Amino acid sequence: MKEEEVSFFSEGERISAILRLPDGSPPGSWPAIVQGPGWLGLKDAKLYLRYHEGLTDAGFAVMIFDYRGFGESEGDRRLLSPSRQLEDLVNAVTYLTTREDVDADNIGVFGSGGTGGGNAVLLAAVDDRVGCAVAQVPVADGEDWLRRMRREYEWQEFLARLRADREQRVTTGEGELVQPREEIMIPTPERRQTKVKADVDDRVSDGVWLRGAEEILSYKPIDVVDRIAPRGLMVIAVEDDPVTPTDHAVSLYERAGAPKKLILQRHTTHYAAYEQYGEEVVPAIVEWFQQHLNRSGLVVFSEEATPDDR
Repeated sequence: MKEEEVSFFSEGERISAILRLPDGSPPGSWPAIVQGPGWLGLKDAKLYLRYHEGLTDAGFAVMIFDYRGFGESEGDRRLLSPSRQLEDLVNAVTYLTTREDVDADNIGVFGSGGTGGGNAVLLAAVDDRVGCAVAQVPVADGEDWLRRMRREYEWQEFLARLRADREQRVTTGEGELVQPREEIMIPTPERRQTKVKADVDDRVSDGVWLRGAEEILSYKPIDVVDRIAPRGLMVIAVEDDPVTPTDHAVSLYERAGAPKKLILQRHTTHYAAYEQYGEEVVPAIVEWFQQHLNRSGLVVFSEEATPDDR
């Protein structure tokens, strides 16, 4: 696998990306996979290497990038905005179409972890240049996601805090800064202990505008997942997952049109599953892209005569 540091612009701000390519000379151009990191993730997280190695070994180019405001990309470090992340993903696809070593007719999306998985669904739903999608442990409904992390009184307190922040912004011009890991998403005991993301955790902003939580409340990949068909969607879930609820993944699968596939990882946990089932899940992802990233430059339309036409 070869690596190339690349950049492109998203709404005027420079995006830093890593393009990973198969070894050897391209057969004209590579089919490509675009990935935006998961919740508070960064492009160079070691967690993603297993997936990218599997894809490049199979002849795919993979581009992963830091969203605006994250890592080495430009942008306000205090702004956590799923809608801007979707813009970044659309612009990433456009960048890939400009490269001679990428097959612009065959670009897929892979997303892993919370809004990473949900963003893969959103991109495929709004951009038909994306031939198929894989969403691993996705969020389907941001409001439900945030609510389940809190007891009822905590949820009401959180909503009151959002109302107070709106009032503060319109009266003073300044909002509240919060720690996204502790005050927007509430980490599980496993998240506090795991080292899965330790290589990037200390490089993510620990102060973002609370108003970003309002965007997550309106974050609804479930409302648009049906737009992906007849392009393919694979959803990967963990059974009894308290981090990204299992029924979010199941609901996305059920509402999506065919072709679709659901993989349920059992007897594991959200963070342990990456390693425990990697040897099975990575080949399944590769196979999915091989099956569904096969659009040709030749499109044939035909209609057979019926008996009444003769």
